[in-house]
Amino acid sequence: MDNNNIRHIVIVGGGTSGWMSAAALSRIIGTRDCKITLVESDQIGTVGVGEATIPPIVEFNNLLGINADEMLRATQGTFKLGIEFINWGRIGDSYMHPFGVFGRTIMNVSFWHYWKKAYDLGLSPSLDAYSLNWLAAKQNRFLRSGNVPNSPLSKVPHAYHFDASLYARFLRKFSTNLGVNRVEGLVKQVIQNPESGFITGIKLQDGKFIDGDFFLDCTGFRGLLIEKCLQTGYEDWTHYLPCNSAQAVPSKAISPKRPYTKSIAHPIGWQWQIPLQHRTGNGIVYSTEFASDEQAQQALLANLPSTALAEPRPLRFVTGKRKKSWNKNCLAVGLSSGFMEPLESTSIHLIQSTIMRFLSLFPRRTNFDTEMDRFNKSADLELYTVRDFLILHYKATERDDSELWNYCRNMAIPDSLQEKLELYQSGSWIERDNKELFGVDSWLSVFNGQHIRAESYSPLVDSLPKDKLESILRETREVIAQCAAAMPPHEDFIRKHCADPILHQ
Repeated sequence: MDNNNIRHIVIVGGGTSGWMSAAALSRIIGTRDCKITLVESDQIGTVGVGEATIPPIVEFNNLLGINADEMLRATQGTFKLGIEFINWGRIGDSYMHPFGVFGRTIMNVSFWHYWKKAYDLGLSPSLDAYSLNWLAAKQNRFLRSGNVPNSPLSKVPHAYHFDASLYARFLRKFSTNLGVNRVEGLVKQVIQNPESGFITGIKLQDGKFIDGDFFLDCTGFRGLLIEKCLQTGYEDWTHYLPCNSAQAVPSKAISPKRPYTKSIAHPIGWQWQIPLQHRTGNGIVYSTEFASDEQAQQALLANLPSTALAEPRPLRFVTGKRKKSWNKNCLAVGLSSGFMEPLESTSIHLIQSTIMRFLSLFPRRTNFDTEMDRFNKSADLELYTVRDFLILHYKATERDDSELWNYCRNMAIPDSLQEKLELYQSGSWIERDNKELFGVDSWLSVFNGQHIRAESYSPLVDSLPKDKLESILRETREVIAQCAAAMPPHEDFIRKHCADPILHQ
């Protein structure tokens, strides 16, 4: 083995970020030539409100060799086909951001250009008729992708709702079985090399010293290594994403269990509803600039879908990111690297993408400035595009019923988002930037759902005769509707494949 290879990785902090990191590192690097130690304390709670995910989580579990049904049983999980947004553009609105695509590309032109022409001519219903995930979600149906050539059922993009603390526990068992060494303890001091500033080890309150070659900071908002020790700095995005608080509360399980997340806008912020097997996850996101904690709690409890099972748990945050996710021999993963509010369920995904990006540029012990710089540039690109997508939800509103929505409607936005808006408004153009997380159909969902209107469409659409256009769209709708109807009810699918046996005795 090369003497400059990393021989010991120390992960400081458990929770979802710590154990996802440990699971991926132990599976891909192994623990024979590179020791992996995770330090956590049962005395420190985890945020653990992240219960909704997006489709790349399926790839992550597949990469680890995890059986999805086994994982869902262990985490009380359900399936997710998208997110429904209620009252965002206007009070009374409802639209969905479904995973997957709308319709199908026609003669190398994106589908929505054809749809817009037909819709404006009164020849087509609304966009939801062209999304399998949307139709299935609203009918509470679910089916995994199947071997059905030339059918929408051959690809059903989906994600999961699960209990994040149970997911961390599941991955803890997975990782320790692969040789990850778990150490119980509280960090007392982080030790640095006085010349290079590199972290050399951590000292625990019980006096134990753990040295390492590379360190992952999974200590949440505290950022014990990346910020308190290395003083990396933070880029604050509160101007664009003004919410700085959340309150979370579980409530009793609901039925039917919807295969989608709900995001419901209120005058003071927005509320999430996430159906799990054993309970429902709920929370409200708001800004203390525009509402008190008491007002937020009242709004949350008054709009629960079922009886609360505990008292609401408060959370404070600052939207933004570390100026560097990777600084010296330390990588911040999860909340220690920054926080994008939970609007589009990106928190767990950003843990995943950080880990996979790091593995793709996995360094030696020294002389990794080139890899580190590339990592940080790539991470920043992803974060900026996610940020812009979230800002769009707040900016594209016609609501004027509260201080929060008046602020959001009138706030200045980044040039990068302004360009996307203008491009769409001009000719229905949506361009996906390199390595951007959310695809063109995701942007279309929000543009259309929140009343951003395009002046025109691609002139190439006019080469298709009107009767042919109407025929293609009608056939597309019929196929999608038939596929949705062929799916079993979501709860039946869970009961057959991944139900918690105790709950379904």
